[in-house]
Amino acid sequence: MNVVLDTNALMMPVECNVRVLDELDRLLGNQRLVIPESVREELVKLSDGAGEEAKAASVGLDLSERCELRATEAEYADDAVVELAQADDVTHVVTNDGPLKQRLHDAGVSVISLRGQNKLGITN
Repeated sequence: MNVVLDTNALMMPVECNVRVLDELDRLLGNQRLVIPESVREELVKLSDGAGEEAKAASVGLDLSERCELRATEAEYADDAVVELAQADDVTHVVTNDGPLKQRLHDAGVSVISLRGQNKLGITN
């Protein structure tokens, strides 16, 4: 079972106080984490700055080391996530991005997002 994570999912530990990997284990059990190359590139750019966003991106970069990196035709991170989400081996996408969640729902993809203060939940 492959789960795609977007940029803000990888930044959730700092921004939302969510233990993303623990929550995914709780919800799904054993899974393979996948990110598009453009998500990793976005985290690198964001981590170069200062402040809370840069800190969250640095943590996200560390978490991305536990993910399989995949190339996509799409260069923009959200488009790349949607592209990967439609692969046969992907079961869910983790994101808190409202417009991206809507695109994924429209494409029939199961989305995992923040539910409550620091828990994740699945929406279909």
